[in-house]
Amino acid sequence: MTYDPQAIERRWRERWAESGRYEADPDEEREATFITVPYPYPSGGMHIGHARTYTVPDVYARYRRQRGDNVLFPIAWHVTGTPIIGAVERLRKGEEAQLQTLQDAFNVPEADLQDLETPMGYARYFIEGADSSYKRGMEALGLSIDWRREFTTNDERYSKFITWQYETLREHGLLEKGLHPVKYCTEEENPVTTHDLLEGEEAEFQDYTLIKFRADDLVVPMATLRPETVHGVTNAFVDPEADYAIAEVDGERWLVSVEAVEKLRLQERDLEVLEEVDGEYLVGRHVENPVTDDDVLVLPATFVDPDNATGVVMSVPGHSPDDWIALEEAKADADRLAEYGIDPDEVRAIEPRSIVDVEGYGEFPARDAVEDHGIESQTDPALEEVTQELYNREFHSGRLKDMYGEFAGEVIEDVRDDLRDHYREQGAFDAMHEFSEEVICRCGGDVEVARQETWFLRYDDPEWKEKAHRAVERLDAIPENTREQYDHTVDWLQEWPAIRNYGLGTRLPWDDEFVIEPLSDSTIYMSYYTIAHRIDDVPPEDLDRDFFDTLFYGPNGEDAPEGVEVDVGDPDERALELREEWDHWYPVDYRCSANDLIQNHLTFYLFHHADLFPEGKWPQGITSMGMGLLEGEKMSSSKGHVVLPGEAIDEYGADTVRFFLLNSAEPWQDYDWRADQVQHTHDALARFWNRATELIDGPEGERDLEHVDRWLLAKLAETVGTVTDALERFETRTASQAAFYDFQEHLRWYRRRTDTDRPGARWTLRQVLRTRLRLLAPFVPFMADELHERLTGEPAQDAPWPATEPLAVEDPAEDEFARIVQQALDAAEIDGLDARETLIRDLTDDVAEVVDVTGTDPDTVRVYVAARWKRDVFEAVREHGPDRGAIMGAVMDDPDLRDRGDEVNRLVGDLVEFVREHPDPELDALGTIDEEAVYEDARAFLEREFDAEVEIAAEDAAVDDPADKAGDAVPFRPAIHLS
Repeated sequence: MTYDPQAIERRWRERWAESGRYEADPDEEREATFITVPYPYPSGGMHIGHARTYTVPDVYARYRRQRGDNVLFPIAWHVTGTPIIGAVERLRKGEEAQLQTLQDAFNVPEADLQDLETPMGYARYFIEGADSSYKRGMEALGLSIDWRREFTTNDERYSKFITWQYETLREHGLLEKGLHPVKYCTEEENPVTTHDLLEGEEAEFQDYTLIKFRADDLVVPMATLRPETVHGVTNAFVDPEADYAIAEVDGERWLVSVEAVEKLRLQERDLEVLEEVDGEYLVGRHVENPVTDDDVLVLPATFVDPDNATGVVMSVPGHSPDDWIALEEAKADADRLAEYGIDPDEVRAIEPRSIVDVEGYGEFPARDAVEDHGIESQTDPALEEVTQELYNREFHSGRLKDMYGEFAGEVIEDVRDDLRDHYREQGAFDAMHEFSEEVICRCGGDVEVARQETWFLRYDDPEWKEKAHRAVERLDAIPENTREQYDHTVDWLQEWPAIRNYGLGTRLPWDDEFVIEPLSDSTIYMSYYTIAHRIDDVPPEDLDRDFFDTLFYGPNGEDAPEGVEVDVGDPDERALELREEWDHWYPVDYRCSANDLIQNHLTFYLFHHADLFPEGKWPQGITSMGMGLLEGEKMSSSKGHVVLPGEAIDEYGADTVRFFLLNSAEPWQDYDWRADQVQHTHDALARFWNRATELIDGPEGERDLEHVDRWLLAKLAETVGTVTDALERFETRTASQAAFYDFQEHLRWYRRRTDTDRPGARWTLRQVLRTRLRLLAPFVPFMADELHERLTGEPAQDAPWPATEPLAVEDPAEDEFARIVQQALDAAEIDGLDARETLIRDLTDDVAEVVDVTGTDPDTVRVYVAARWKRDVFEAVREHGPDRGAIMGAVMDDPDLRDRGDEVNRLVGDLVEFVREHPDPELDALGTIDEEAVYEDARAFLEREFDAEVEIAAEDAAVDDPADKAGDAVPFRPAIHLS
């Protein structure tokens, strides 16, 4: 039967859906396993990167079911926040980029565009309406989801659950209101968070110090992240062609770029623009340093970015490599500056000032840095790296010079904040927030830093941080090296704005003008899965604080977190019934999520669980996920550089898509979807299918087993252990590689070694197929279920996971197989079987090499096994390891060996090297083997392999050795003669 994945997969999808195969209900007889993945945000269609994100937890869910667990794997839809609203607005405006994304990347027909012109219409379309929708993609992939529990986050009952969460956090003192820097979309006039951004997701708030230089009654603030360098300023730069404004700012007249005006206004400044000027207004003027009282010349420079901070920059050439280069270039071009009324000699006379002593550098560290690296231009790409390197050295070890008075002699790192605050109090310094890079909202608007009166989560609370660290400590972090990322994030997280002015989502319970922002409302929703399919029976008005307190904390609040008192009075019976579901499934055993969410969502997840639930309900494990590439480039929906799962499944089949995604890299590693490699995966699965169906359709065979059969079963048992251990750690590549590709290599050798039509071989191959299908069922569930049912009468996922320890076997027909496999699970048994087969394989390779080198077609192959005395030398070497003195001492105790003199000495040298190259278990196994008997047992195979008569003889029994080869034999490397 030809492999037709689409037909097979369609049939099994229907069977799983009709039977409710993945609907999970509490079952106290089985261990509960609860697995989650971030619910999708349907601001666009599902692409192949999403497919991998959801398939990794599906593999683990399927594996745990085969291990006998009661597994819950749910999904929901995240439709809070502003990205969907932004997408709708861009669509309504007819923006070409948005239309191109929808039509080119996600194949939205023009006739469907009108369905997307409302936020929920848009969301529903990509949840389940479009060919590229998430639900269709998930169903096509065969994800084992309990669809009864799906919900959307704009649901009224879900909002009641979020209301409970935020009322509780507020009661615990973890929500406060106050001025706080936020990311603010100037187009939507609304705070935004990471999920709302098109560009600049990694941007950080930077706290600039403004040095208030003066020109008469005009303040010219210049921004710096290094306020301690104020004594080193020699000049300033401004863009002569940019637009600037003179504005009254908090009662002072300031000159700043036009772009800075709006930024300052957003940061709660009392500001009025008085007039607009161009940058040339300031060129050639002198401004006074407020700390040193020195006059500083302002020079023109087109490299100044008016959109960065205030648009005027100060220059510290002695300690800033880029300032050093800029000043040198200004001096070289000084004559041209005369057109601005600047005296060229004054420019050439500007000298750097030394203000910091730092070990390894001279008087002017910036000069040393650029000269050491051969930097001569501001366009040199090495300049940024060199500048950062010097900044770090000065910050951590540089000491301020005498001009700093009370701060002189101090390391910058120790006194920067105190120095800055000192001059702020004197009125010489001010402050301004800025981003570390450009930030763009999904609506297309610029995002700036604003200071707003807002409600924020107090992630800086010491007790909350301590709980979060405890949650990290008890977490199974996969891979382990992510644990330090969680701890680091817990440490640096401070206040986090939890609301926005508008958007989809739950209204702030005590101030319904605001909406809870999406990262803040997606921290404990995993608990809602446990009751989502039953809570519709409760009217929304009954879902009050007492209802959820009863559900999560028990009728008397007995399961509330330590130190929290809960009194619900008369507990709601409906809440108590739902509590049984919650208590059965919680905590979440594993959450699979993107590595870049550690710095926000995943750490929030730990914070909120640590406060709202008792320790026994805290998350158990998190598996981090890497990013996907497409043909070597980052996937991009906006550029149409994506692959849709539906299209890939139509072409290759869902099993191929799954297997490629799971086998291409471990989950936390980045992977690359390449069409040629996906095709190779499809072809490999098709070959597997063809072999399997041939075996299933043929005779069953008999349990009449030879050594090579037992060897293959031993390798199978070893593979079961490898796959099991890997899946326990979410190592999907290691597991799939071992179960499929690595075992194929064993099968190739087995088919070469034996007559596969032999009854014992057919029996062995059928047992191997049965076991491998169970191992592969989490990865290729459609194919595995189909083939396993044809072979045994039941789907693979209904069969137990292959045994990794001795079991009581009830079916007499399986006794022999179970006994062999269970014996083989013993390491010594596996090593013994493997060592014998390795000897045969090595001999086969050696004979083939001799045939190739000599160019002969032998009629006879003579194999001479090393004499017994050589095995005695091997035993001495194995016992004493590389200690040649001890070896020779042991050998000399044997008179027969002592008489062999140099012959023994040479052999010891060869065997010491042999022992070094082989692990102890293998050497132990070799020590128990009758080498001549092993080759004798393989005689028929060798004769078939080389189409020649094969003679096996011991070296010391070789009376007819025409080429005098027998003496060349060493243990486990017999001598070979062809004739």
